[in-house]
Amino acid sequence: MASLRDAALQLFTTLDRLGIRYAVGGSFAGSFHGIARATQDLDVVVELQEIVAKELYLAVSSDFYADEEMILDAIRRGLSFNLIHLESGYKFDLFVAGRHPLGDEQLSHRKVVKTAILGGDPLDVPLVSAEDIVLVKLLWYRDGGEVSERQWNDLANLAEVQRDRADYQYLKTQASRLGVAGLLSRLWGD
Repeated sequence: MASLRDAALQLFTTLDRLGIRYAVGGSFAGSFHGIARATQDLDVVVELQEIVAKELYLAVSSDFYADEEMILDAIRRGLSFNLIHLESGYKFDLFVAGRHPLGDEQLSHRKVVKTAILGGDPLDVPLVSAEDIVLVKLLWYRDGGEVSERQWNDLANLAEVQRDRADYQYLKTQASRLGVAGLLSRLWGD
């Protein structure tokens, strides 16, 4: 049976070949940046236009369960769609960057890292930056009514690990733009 690394490599190779910008986010990126969390799937932010939807569908459909209409709908509405690796059953949630308030920034600010987190030999993986993970989690926390203890604890752990590494000016600028500046200040202890 294929590993998550094998499945991810198949997807990443296809995205690279099609010239689709992407960055791995979610629990995987959070774990890399400081929030340990087990995951059985990968969240991937992608820059997709309708014109490449069919090409992407055809490129992945021999190795992944994919639905062309779901891909098109996600692109049109700025949502997500998933691909399921047929051999292993691993799921990849692809989030279309276009309409997310941080979508483009996540791709522009991504960092390529060499990691063996997926198992096996190290692999170069473009990751959503620690700063953007913080910002996305602040948005989730705010949108959830600022009551999730788990979300706040994740943020506190991430802030502790990244405090001396993060680009705080970028965080402040984006937090202000996104309406979470007060939460960032509270998190960072300003």
